[in-house]
Amino acid sequence: MQIRKPVNHEIRRKIALFCNVNVNAVIESIDASTIYDVPLLMLKEQLDKVVLAKLKLPLRQEPDMEGWKAFLGKLKNPTAEVRVGLIGKYIELKDAYKSIAEALIHAGVANETKVIVEWIHSEKLDDKNVEEKLRDLHGILVAPGFGDRGIEGKISAIKFARESKIPFLGICLGMQCAVIEFSRNVLDMPGAHSTEMMPDTKYPVIDIMHEQKNITRKGGTMRLGEFPCNVLKSSKAYHIYGKSRISERHRHRYEFNNKYQKKFEEAGMIASGINPNGNLVEIIEYKNHPWFVGVQFHPEYKSTVESPHPLFVKFVKAALDHSR
Repeated sequence: MQIRKPVNHEIRRKIALFCNVNVNAVIESIDASTIYDVPLLMLKEQLDKVVLAKLKLPLRQEPDMEGWKAFLGKLKNPTAEVRVGLIGKYIELKDAYKSIAEALIHAGVANETKVIVEWIHSEKLDDKNVEEKLRDLHGILVAPGFGDRGIEGKISAIKFARESKIPFLGICLGMQCAVIEFSRNVLDMPGAHSTEMMPDTKYPVIDIMHEQKNITRKGGTMRLGEFPCNVLKSSKAYHIYGKSRISERHRHRYEFNNKYQKKFEEAGMIASGINPNGNLVEIIEYKNHPWFVGVQFHPEYKSTVESPHPLFVKFVKAALDHSR
């Protein structure tokens, strides 16, 4: 039930009576302008004290919400705004990208900037309309996904971001599409692709790992969970993270094909993050661009209010610089 105005004592008393609970255990959950208001609203309702009392646990100290209040203050009073295009194939179901959308909010607050997300379906993008649809953006994020639907639209968006010097962040399949785009349009590899979409491609720049090729049960081929990554000290990735050893969460099957790494690096796209166990490329970046980064992992899974992910923070900062 939606509650648009506070519940008075008489209504609380009736609810308590019919639900056989104490009046103070009737907690209103009034509509909020943002989900980040909810913890403070629950604190006002003394939900914490009610729960502790029910569990017969002591209240050792009052919760410290100053950091949360500071976050809300910046969220509701930004000093700037940027438009970021989120390019994906599941735009009709935006919750598929919920973690990314929230990570952009966290990063926006860290930059005291409102991030306006433009939801753009990759199936509706091509080389003919990409400039019209993306030219007013300050940043372009190409989202994860599986399968070949909408792939060419993602590649068109990445080409536009690269050539127009618009800050770009590619996540998982977004990174793989950046590799494919670079192969086709910079390295002169026509038809370069991922073997996920085109098994017989002449240039399999994205391929399944050799040790997984004989595994027929698909779940067994997934690289799932947290893995370490060594970051090149002279790279943008090192500047973003501020350290040379990181760990990030993964959920994918296909990888950058190391057979082509030297050719990429000679053309300016470097592998700035490497998994030390399997020598797998985790981060790519294009040196001849203000901010062009692709990651094989999912940084959005680790972003929180108190600890916004540095990749998103620096991406939004780059978008803000671009807007100015």
